[in-house]
Amino acid sequence: MAKYQAGDIRNIALCGHGGAGKTSLVDKILHLTGAVNHIGTVDAGSSFCDFDEEEKLHKYTVEAKITHFDYEGKLFHFVDTPGYPDFIGQTIGALAGVDNALIAVNAASGIEVNTRRVFNEAKKLGMGRMIVLTKLDSDNIKFDDLMEQIRDVFGSECFLMNVPLGIGGKFHGVASVLNPEATDNSDALVDVSAAQEAFFEQAVMADDELMEKFLEGEYPTVEELAVLLPKAVADGTVIPVFCVSTKNNVGLNELLSAMKICAVRPDMITKTATDDKGETVDVTPDPAGPLVAQVFKTRSDPFVQKLSYFRIYSGSIKTGDTVPMIGSRKGIKVAQLISPQAGQAENIEEAGPGYIVALAKADELQTNSTLGNFLMDPIQFPLPMVGLAATPKSRGDEGKLSGALTKLAEEDPTFKREQDTQTKELVITGMSELHLQILRERLKRRDKVEIDTREPKIPYRETIQTKSEGSYRHKKQSGGSGQFGEVHIRMYPFPKDTKPEEYATKDRFPTLKEFHHDPEFNFLWVDTVVGGTIPGNFMPAIEKGFKERMNRGVIAGYRVQDVCVEVHFGKHHPVDSNETAFKTAGSMVFRNVFQQARPSLLEPIVKIEITVPTDKVGDISGDLSTRRGRPVGMESAGGGMQTIIAEIPLAEVTTYARTLSSLTGGQGSYTLEFDRYDVVPGNIVQEIIAKAKMEEEEEE
Repeated sequence: MAKYQAGDIRNIALCGHGGAGKTSLVDKILHLTGAVNHIGTVDAGSSFCDFDEEEKLHKYTVEAKITHFDYEGKLFHFVDTPGYPDFIGQTIGALAGVDNALIAVNAASGIEVNTRRVFNEAKKLGMGRMIVLTKLDSDNIKFDDLMEQIRDVFGSECFLMNVPLGIGGKFHGVASVLNPEATDNSDALVDVSAAQEAFFEQAVMADDELMEKFLEGEYPTVEELAVLLPKAVADGTVIPVFCVSTKNNVGLNELLSAMKICAVRPDMITKTATDDKGETVDVTPDPAGPLVAQVFKTRSDPFVQKLSYFRIYSGSIKTGDTVPMIGSRKGIKVAQLISPQAGQAENIEEAGPGYIVALAKADELQTNSTLGNFLMDPIQFPLPMVGLAATPKSRGDEGKLSGALTKLAEEDPTFKREQDTQTKELVITGMSELHLQILRERLKRRDKVEIDTREPKIPYRETIQTKSEGSYRHKKQSGGSGQFGEVHIRMYPFPKDTKPEEYATKDRFPTLKEFHHDPEFNFLWVDTVVGGTIPGNFMPAIEKGFKERMNRGVIAGYRVQDVCVEVHFGKHHPVDSNETAFKTAGSMVFRNVFQQARPSLLEPIVKIEITVPTDKVGDISGDLSTRRGRPVGMESAGGGMQTIIAEIPLAEVTTYARTLSSLTGGQGSYTLEFDRYDVVPGNIVQEIIAKAKMEEEEEE
């Protein structure tokens, strides 16, 4: 049996904006609880959690780190996450493996752009949310204004669970609202008794019986609070707010004690999965139940190679087990279970529900893999949109680069790489310029391969606006057997989210034989050929010709999408017809008909949220209008800051960080999230096509 039961485990991701002191807080807690024997600092490059060379150099977290410690008989898994939105994929993966998000807010800076985003991500996942106010030892903190901002942005459910005693250089302790009599509260920043009353009044809303008692003047007992508070946090009825100073070690024990009581526990969690019949089943934290565990993070370690981190939701795993996995015939051999401690690995013999553990060298496992005979829903990561064409600096490093990029893609679901079929370029795609720069540094340091990159590539797409039809005859005779194939098609726009089975009907295509849909291209193939004018064995070759042309593009070299093609007639020759001939005919007829169907380009549109000082809103709005941005709304971010929400073409903001820094004197921040593809205006289409042709000529 595992050492800890699900009810004795607390799984918490520490999230927030960069500079809020998250990593320093984890370092101090690990030392306080005896999990590590030294205290490092981020600034000195000696942090226990920020151990990668890139993190030491830049002095900020790049990758989520899983740590653990025992506090008063409870096993805490603490996950330190990056604070910059460029690495949001690491935070989202971490949130998928825990039950609570502890949102760090720098008391001196207030709520910043990534603070808002991670809070919303946690809310979307239905997690327990808590807030920790850090750096309360800083100067010029207006505590009442800060709390007002927190309630304004995060909701009226935010209540102090402990109250600071003093502020700035005089911050020396905290008073618990659960037990105000335990401390001298003469220099408390707020009335502790009033804070207790407000806290309990909100918390009892999660339990009707306790609410009735409270209305009659009876406060919850310690035993009742142990049941009430986790339920209130799970329901979102209460969002506890804690106060700490990592620098002065103030409030750390109180933070741990409070989270021990109020954090959502694994034994409260029921998940769903899909069985081998495709039916949804409930997954409960039963150590004797069927194994269900999901990989939420992958890391390539230079010593143990690939590490797969996973959360167990049901069942148990022991060292030496062979556990099943859908898609794996042999199952996964558990050579050794690892309890991760940042960059170190501690071996354990058994783990049950609630545990976060890792396996080394299990090549079959990827992020989102499910261990067991069930399948959990995949973690939804944001789509990376900023691309660079990459080539190795040293000739002959192509193979080494390919392997290194494969490792990066396994580690980071927000990093993609693909070979551009038109330009033959290797394109790497990430969340931002900074994201890709850090990954380039990792390639150089870890994999000993350097790359040259070209300006960001925008993933435009090609499509059509109207119906067209035509034919193409491929005929070639050069001694011996020749080539002959003739294909007639009709081409239609096929908008995204159109259901193939509702579109490809006998009413629309009276001689319909078959159809199938390729979601990668949103391409619908319809076969209405009658009379055997094209033998069925040549149909796959025609489709292959279509696909190759769609990959290469027609008007500007970008992939084609949102198209339906009906093959309705053709001709063949009993001797000269072959698959090569019909593949060529398919490619050429697609190109010709596409050009007649009012071809157009689609461009990625992103949602941008820009947080800036209020006096800079006009400058930012004016700049967005010159970039084809469309305002959607504006929200107060508190502390003299405003958040502008807009939709804008990705092409206009690939290097926006530089502009924003210039316009705001470094005080602005922003996030990007892919929204949709939309038609590019006609005047800009010509510029894009001309540029694509120029690049093609340069390549030749």
